[in-house]
Amino acid sequence: MAEKRNIFLVGPMGAGKSTIGRHLADELHLDFFDSDQEIERRTGADIAWIFDLEGEDGFRKREENVINDLTDKQGIVLATARWFYCNQSCAQPFICPRYCCLFTNNYR
Repeated sequence: MAEKRNIFLVGPMGAGKSTIGRHLADELHLDFFDSDQEIERRTGADIAWIFDLEGEDGFRKREENVINDLTDKQGIVLATARWFYCNQSCAQPFICPRYCCLFTNNYR
């Protein structure tokens, strides 16, 4: 069976990654994941609380671990922050060749 490719939606907060991602996943019959929502689900805490308690470094480490886990899956649409993609030490092992990346923005 052919490997299902994954789609990575990258952009700033409020750019529509989750909205677009859900629709895209429905149309393509793929599973949808939002890295922030997955962190909240796994920790039982909201992102703001994690930032308050662990700071940005703690949150980014959690984000990296979650994305690492999710990129092992096949046939998913993943919405994540621009930070992750721009951090080459994090993104490079995950992005190619397992993902097609689409960038979103909220500029009008």
